[in-house]
Amino acid sequence: MISEHLVDLSRLQFAITALYHFLFVPLTLGLSWILVIMESVYVMTGKEIYRDMTKFWGKLFGINFALGVTTGLTMEFQFGTNWAYYSHYVGDIFGAPLAIEGLMAFMLESTFVGMFFLGWDRLSKRQHLTTTFLVALGSNLSALWILVANAWMQNPVGAHFNYETMRMELTSFAEVFFNPVAQVKFIHTVAAGYVTGAMFVLSISAYYLLRNRDVGFARRSFAVAAGFGVAAICSVILLGDESGYEVGDVQKTKLAAIEAEWETAEPPAAFTLFGWPNDETMETDYAVKIPYLLGIIATRSVTEPVAGIKDLRAEHEDRVRNGMKAYALLKQLRDGPVTEETKAEFDKVKDDLGYGLLLKKYTDNVTDATDEQIKAAAHDTVPPVAPMFWAFRIMVASGFTMLIIFFLSFYHCAKRQEYKKKWLLRLAMLGLPLPWIAAETGWFVAEFGRQPWTISGILPTHISTSTLSASDVQNSLIALVVFYTLLLIVELYLMIRFVRQGPSSLHTGRYHYEASAERG
Repeated sequence: MISEHLVDLSRLQFAITALYHFLFVPLTLGLSWILVIMESVYVMTGKEIYRDMTKFWGKLFGINFALGVTTGLTMEFQFGTNWAYYSHYVGDIFGAPLAIEGLMAFMLESTFVGMFFLGWDRLSKRQHLTTTFLVALGSNLSALWILVANAWMQNPVGAHFNYETMRMELTSFAEVFFNPVAQVKFIHTVAAGYVTGAMFVLSISAYYLLRNRDVGFARRSFAVAAGFGVAAICSVILLGDESGYEVGDVQKTKLAAIEAEWETAEPPAAFTLFGWPNDETMETDYAVKIPYLLGIIATRSVTEPVAGIKDLRAEHEDRVRNGMKAYALLKQLRDGPVTEETKAEFDKVKDDLGYGLLLKKYTDNVTDATDEQIKAAAHDTVPPVAPMFWAFRIMVASGFTMLIIFFLSFYHCAKRQEYKKKWLLRLAMLGLPLPWIAAETGWFVAEFGRQPWTISGILPTHISTSTLSASDVQNSLIALVVFYTLLLIVELYLMIRFVRQGPSSLHTGRYHYEASAERG
């Protein structure tokens, strides 16, 4: 059996890498399109202030982009260094979208980023705008292919297990690409990135307005961010609802953990707004519920039940027993002789093979597992409920708080009073960390909620690692945390320094004298 300490360290290292990486990705996704909007206005109107807005916010985009690339490359390398069996087992499917991302999206994005910064005096207005557009397109295409790969881990379609190679093999790339989880996850994630870019620009613009600095520049930037932010945050909330429906359809265990739904909820299922999940008693203390809402989110109806944790565990126990049969039949197929009868029997239960592999955590002899081991494996199929419950609610609370900030900002921009509302500007500044809080907790829910699987229902996490020593992973983890923390400090230093210099550093004193200028 594989050391649990090694598995835990490998998981921790990948989680830290992913969380660091996603500090930079949302801002890249959102800020790139804001640059397109600003430069489009410059091309259409010829007003130099919009050119300088594009250049100023573009420099902040460039600092963030460099750190995103650095952390992203390290994360992909870990599939080979820390998760070698995972790469062997599903590399035929998982590797395809990652390869396309590198060849198509990343190369497009990286090439045109250079042209964006170096082409201001070498390209015409329209040519440079095209370059900026291709940077944004490349960033979003990069997110698309990575999320297609990630969605396959959540909902593995378009593939089958080959007993001769002992690997998963691709049967339909179209099914992988059009995976409903991938489509919802992509739109929801990039929209969250747009929110991040909008809040970033809104908050820094509010900072300038509070200090009566570069007012003409800041008011225009504030207005662009407010309008873009309203559209983006509405998209995030609506698509978050669609994402909840997809989770309820293909990941019932994750949904039950998010909602601390211990018993199967008879229709109409109520949504638990607040409460205190208790894993030991399998109850939610002090629960405050909203009638009908969970049924609408999870099933799009008020007449269907929502499966609870207790019933799901009982169902999974049956699947573990079927998995034991699949494991025994697989050994027969591997050791021979191969008969059509054995193949037919294996085909009946092979979808539960992954559940049988859960027993590898408790015994090397899967076919002789005890009832206690089977129950323990079934118990593992539900992630710890309290972290899922609270992370989801922090994400939702952050989202609705941003909705309020963006709508208030847009309303007062429409009335051309935003620079007079000191309370609104302070609120916008305080909102700066919210998109990152929402993004990080959202990814926690998505990935922690998939446990104990690396590939849902197919490959357990505890048998996906490389054959490393725990000390090797521990030492690399420490080095990674130190290195990434230094990179984060460098980025924050550069960002803060450039923000303090302000837009006037592009043309000294230019926008300070536009304090009374109207937006145009």
